[in-house]
Amino acid sequence: MIRSLPVREPLPVFPYHPDPVATGAIVQSDTECSCCGRARGYIYAGPVYAAENLRDRLCPWCIADGSAADRFEAQFTDVVDDVPMDRLFAITQRTPGFSGWQQERWLIHCADGAAFLGPAGAAELAAYPDASASLRQELTSWPKPQAEQYLNALTRDGQPTAYLFQCRACGTHLAYADAT
Repeated sequence: MIRSLPVREPLPVFPYHPDPVATGAIVQSDTECSCCGRARGYIYAGPVYAAENLRDRLCPWCIADGSAADRFEAQFTDVVDDVPMDRLFAITQRTPGFSGWQQERWLIHCADGAAFLGPAGAAELAAYPDASASLRQELTSWPKPQAEQYLNALTRDGQPTAYLFQCRACGTHLAYADAT
């Protein structure tokens, strides 16, 4: 018996998470989605906040159209700043989240959610001085040598890790960092 592989449809567009495959939030998979029941070639591998364990069980299309959030009362990230309700729902219920060492938080700039670009270390942040400045701002209560040591220790694939965003309105890069 020959088993056919699922047809890979073009992924939906996520304005707040422009490349979820590159960030690892969406992976190729022949898993059937728990929401629509279809195997579409990709599955969401990030955090899901719901009563049911849905990690690695939702397709990107059901996240994008909001059906996964509606059916399972699910959210995919946390937003701590004030944003208009339509944007809040777009970020928390129709955008793939990302995995962090602590509770993830979506950064806000110009009264809207920023676009998540991915995890970053000191080497990656060197190309984004505005993001490095936002990290330094978060560490103003730290002694300067300790803050610089922490920033230099940031690593994309280990900890501490920075999470890089870009404002969708003005293009400013932002970041925050965490570790276990």
